Amino acid sequence: MKTSTAPRIRRTAQNTQFTYGLSRRVNDVQTYPYLSPQGASIIIYGHETGVTVVWRGGKRFKPQKKVPAEEKQNGSADDSVMIIDSDDDEPPAKAQTAPKFQDKPEFEDDVEDTPYPEITQTLDLTLGTAVLKVAVMPLSAKPEHDGAYTESAAILGEKMIFAVSCVTNDVYLITLPLTPPSPESKARPELKRDLLAGKAGSGAWGESLVLLGGQRKLSDGIAIGLVVPDASVPSVKSIRAVVAAYSREASGVLKLWDVPLDPKARFERAIEPFQSEYLPNPLTSISFNPTRKTQLLAVSSPHGVRVYDFSVPSLPPDPEATGPFPAQGSWLLTLYQPFSRPSSMRKPIVDAAWISHGHAVFALLADGMWGIWDIDGAGIRTSGPSMSAKLKLGVRGTALTAFSVSGYLEGTSSLRSVATHKETRSGEFAPMTPHTRRQATAAISTAATADRLATIHGGIAVRPLPPTGKALACESLALWVGSHEHVAVIPDVSRFWASQLQKGSGGGVDLFGASQSPTRMLKLHDLSTGLLGERCCGVSLIVDPARANNTTYNDGGLAVDVLVRGETRLVVVREGDDGPGKKIGGAVTTRRRLFSGKQSSAIIVRGQQPRAASTSFNLSRVQPGSLRMKPSFQRDDGTMAGGTQGANGGLGSRPQVGFNFAATLNEAADVTGEDSGRDVDAEMLDIMGIDQALESLEGGRGAGRRKGLFEEV
Repeated sequence: MKTSTAPRIRRTAQNTQFTYGLSRRVNDVQTYPYLSPQGASIIIYGHETGVTVVWRGGKRFKPQKKVPAEEKQNGSADDSVMIIDSDDDEPPAKAQTAPKFQDKPEFEDDVEDTPYPEITQTLDLTLGTAVLKVAVMPLSAKPEHDGAYTESAAILGEKMIFAVSCVTNDVYLITLPLTPPSPESKARPELKRDLLAGKAGSGAWGESLVLLGGQRKLSDGIAIGLVVPDASVPSVKSIRAVVAAYSREASGVLKLWDVPLDPKARFERAIEPFQSEYLPNPLTSISFNPTRKTQLLAVSSPHGVRVYDFSVPSLPPDPEATGPFPAQGSWLLTLYQPFSRPSSMRKPIVDAAWISHGHAVFALLADGMWGIWDIDGAGIRTSGPSMSAKLKLGVRGTALTAFSVSGYLEGTSSLRSVATHKETRSGEFAPMTPHTRRQATAAISTAATADRLATIHGGIAVRPLPPTGKALACESLALWVGSHEHVAVIPDVSRFWASQLQKGSGGGVDLFGASQSPTRMLKLHDLSTGLLGERCCGVSLIVDPARANNTTYNDGGLAVDVLVRGETRLVVVREGDDGPGKKIGGAVTTRRRLFSGKQSSAIIVRGQQPRAASTSFNLSRVQPGSLRMKPSFQRDDGTMAGGTQGANGGLGSRPQVGFNFAATLNEAADVTGEDSGRDVDAEMLDIMGIDQALESLEGGRGAGRRKGLFEEV
């Protein structure tokens, strides 16, 4: 699958959009939380034949070295001597196998300064089936410096680990080197001879493929987490990857697989799930906690959000059970969304995600409402114990309903609007009255309205920024609901949360503060420019380390780029004029100015300029602004309308101006050599009225006009 390396760039009033056209339909896209060793961002998307990995930005490959061809003499490249076989000769030795190719890519020393990050390399992993979902592990907060985290950092610093679900009900765990393959590696002869040589699982790219079985229906969503040995889970002795997937089998089922990350491990058969949790209702999305590695956030759209811990047994442990985790986990907490007033139904939840490094949950509802459930008391100090403290004391099945802060996404009033006019049988609309207003309000509780809200799609993407010093890393959040018209970004979740709490307590917001962008929710505009008519199918975030470490919110820029997924396009949106996008925006702005040369950003004040004399020649008697004077015509008494009669019946002080000379122009053209008594030049001037026009100029010129001198004929 080929990805266009040169994007289609469009600059709008608020952002710069980079559109990458793809040759096939994109089912899902995720950005890997870690950068490659040469500093490139990694984008993983699934399509109908497998998964494609894209390295964007970072250092480029060094130019390939041309190997000089060996000189051939007499049609042969060697000087071997032919020996005739005999019966006494020993049988030839077995041909030596070619050594396994070892890829050693070389990169430039510095990152080239370009207007936008270019695609460094792409790699297609063919699975022979369509990939529907892609899952990457969450980026945890700054870990402690102990042996377990050092070992996990070594693994994650060399390999990328992600999971995919296929249309064949299979789930795969894939490991791949973080370093992009070199062009020499992709141009190997064996890959051209055999079409299946580069298939995923063959090891041609240094990848490994682990099949996770046990699904009877295709997975509607997957998640992957990394569990390291620590005091909270004493049974875990080595680093393990846990993959969770849910499907619509029966009324809904959640399955979890445990895969040890041992480079020497070889899996000859599919791994079976170690836990299967049957649900009363299907799930909408799942995600692992970045801090508490064993907790899973499960979203059920009409019913609420629940927290599942697969390391806490719900039943007494079985002494004969093997494995680091119990056979059944526990549901710790349920988070309920508000009701649709005045009905008795709750608003459908579009998506929910962990924020504040796993200490709170951000929820997005189908009517454009958002809210934050503060589980650990991370947003405000409370006198009572937090919800997490209750869970540590052994309380199971607790619930939380109140949002810490909430609000509505800008411009989503159409999602929660209902019919304000009652339609009669004749097709006419009745005027709004108090009775019809009550009916419209009661229409929210109807099944039709609930079904309409249930069809609204959306999503949330959270990405921590690179940490600075010993402080915890900030988080950026992107969300969308309905369509591309409702896509927003929160640059800094913690500062946005604090700002909302300050407004709720009556403190207000400092309007003249130096940094207002991270405390607001910024809506992205004009996304249809990059999508080119396609609908929005998902959003993700791409972190630029250079911009994240030197972030200044005064210029309106963001430390992250928003990746918008279309049906066959990927659009990278860069908000504001900061960074390399400013070069593109400046070029577009310069092209829009038609009559100006160099554009200046300074305010230039000029004094009153002296009025220059007019240099135009006005040969007409009419008022300025008209093209020509009205044509004259002859009355019955011989006088000319529009002028006075002369001695010979011609024009007087007001000469005739126009194209009336064309009537007698043919007579002057028919002059022959025999008519020597006629002055043809004088007749031509008289016919066209040039003499009369020049005479009128002598007396009718203005004071500020230049005089035109003509020689008399």
